Amino acid sequence: MPEEPMESQRVRALAPEMDSLRIGMGWTAEELEAPQVLVESTAGDSHPGSVHLLELSGIVRDAVNAAGCKAARYFATDICDGMAQGHDGINYSLASREVIANLIEIHGRATGFDSAVFLSGCDKSVPAQLMAMGRLNIPALLVPGGVMDAGPDLLTLEQIGMYSAMFKRGEITEEKFIYYKHNACPSCGACSFMGTASTMQIMAEALGLTLPGAALCSATSEELRSIAARSGAEVANLARKKLYPRNIAGKESFENAVIVHAAISGSSNTLIHLPAIAREFGIDLNAENFDRMHRGARYLLDIRPAGKWPAAFFRMAGGVPGIMEEIKSKLHLDVPTVTGKTLGENLDALKNSGYYEKCDEQLAKHGIKREDIIRPFNTPIGSNGTIAMLYGNLAPEGAVVKHSAVPREMFRAVLRARPFNCEEDAIDAVLKRKIKPGDAVIIRYEGPRGSGMPEMFYTTEAIASDTELAKSIALITDGRFSGASKGPAIGHVSPEAASGGPIALVEEGDIIELDIEARRLNITGANGKQLPPEEVEALLQQRRKKLLPWKSRYNRGVLKTFTENAASPAHGAWTN
Repeated sequence: MPEEPMESQRVRALAPEMDSLRIGMGWTAEELEAPQVLVESTAGDSHPGSVHLLELSGIVRDAVNAAGCKAARYFATDICDGMAQGHDGINYSLASREVIANLIEIHGRATGFDSAVFLSGCDKSVPAQLMAMGRLNIPALLVPGGVMDAGPDLLTLEQIGMYSAMFKRGEITEEKFIYYKHNACPSCGACSFMGTASTMQIMAEALGLTLPGAALCSATSEELRSIAARSGAEVANLARKKLYPRNIAGKESFENAVIVHAAISGSSNTLIHLPAIAREFGIDLNAENFDRMHRGARYLLDIRPAGKWPAAFFRMAGGVPGIMEEIKSKLHLDVPTVTGKTLGENLDALKNSGYYEKCDEQLAKHGIKREDIIRPFNTPIGSNGTIAMLYGNLAPEGAVVKHSAVPREMFRAVLRARPFNCEEDAIDAVLKRKIKPGDAVIIRYEGPRGSGMPEMFYTTEAIASDTELAKSIALITDGRFSGASKGPAIGHVSPEAASGGPIALVEEGDIIELDIEARRLNITGANGKQLPPEEVEALLQQRRKKLLPWKSRYNRGVLKTFTENAASPAHGAWTN
């Protein structure tokens, strides 16, 4: 039976102008016959996580061409959540994930390619490219963009929100604050803490869609450039083997990723991104899966913001393979990967290659050992995962809390509701000390259909940096949090307020019961008084009759499209 023609050659046969146009780009007649490889990056002068990707995409292109294929570079530049913070720019953040995935789909489908290499490193770009990888389903792998170095005294960017709140309260000088701001990002790469960017690079590797050991290399290292070159050569093999992403990342691969997520205390935003990625791979993954698999899972990684060390130390301690070696008994080791080998075979090959000895040499320069960063399986930081889903009459479809970052005092609490209809009003109340111990700060209408689901970063930092409030209040929102957030923060409350969820019905003085271990989040009273459940339900029904329909402030553009079509936070906030 004759072999099916390559996609690029099938399209050439249908579109005779293709040859002319590519020769106009400088291609030769011989190169037209070669397998065509899409090299898709988020390169741009947009932020540290993408500014170096143009160089890496050139390395990939050259390696692809040297392997007998022909590369074409395309670009879908991402934005930086850090630069978007503090103003309405952050409302575009989650929507940008959908736009990048859509643009890559257009790139891949409008021309016709046989395989692809994706290069990205940040919050929305990595999940967007993984979504596009599943959607296109051509042989492909991802090159993670790596992590930036830490600044002086191991300063990292997630501390700036804390220092900002301290400066506004008069606790540090302006000179000190400026010093911190000017030294927190000493190089290119993803921010050096276990935020969403670092987490999603790790998720890509945990799914088997990168070369082993690729996630969170130093962005300035020769090692990352070597991985880019090897990835370019490897994708030529993937094209010839016709090894498709959906044949690699199946249900068990996504389960592996969730277990790794628990071990690293990964960003809560993963509960939005991984289900959206899984959907493009034909896999049903939801927040309940996270809750179930986190129960009893080992939490091993001592990396900020929940831990001690900058994220740059993660790769020195063995990176994703190092974590996986510790939790081997919990993983599906027979799942395929982009190398053509199983996960277990990849781990054995690394162990026999001197990989860990090189890692130990790097750590020795800092006077620390591997187990200082990645705890052994039998002596974990925690043994019940790091994420919990809470349910109740305040969150019928669920709300997420990163309990590894919550003070034990707040695992169970009865609180007074202080509702705000936007983050700006909430942070103003926190900074002016209008919020008191025992309050539940409710920020609503900040979900996907409300304002695009921005991060409540500055509010969480203002609370976490206040030693009294951090152990005595909760922040509850239908928005989301930065991967750098810590403290008593509960997000993704579903259904969201803009969809008529119960969070829209909360009034000043309502009693909110939080029980993380029991997975409960309920309205249990009003006007400071506890009420029987049936009276609470009747009260909420009365309020619902008076609730006005949410009217979006967006009447044109990307955010109009996103807020009208976004799915619930509980399902990944993807757009139909």
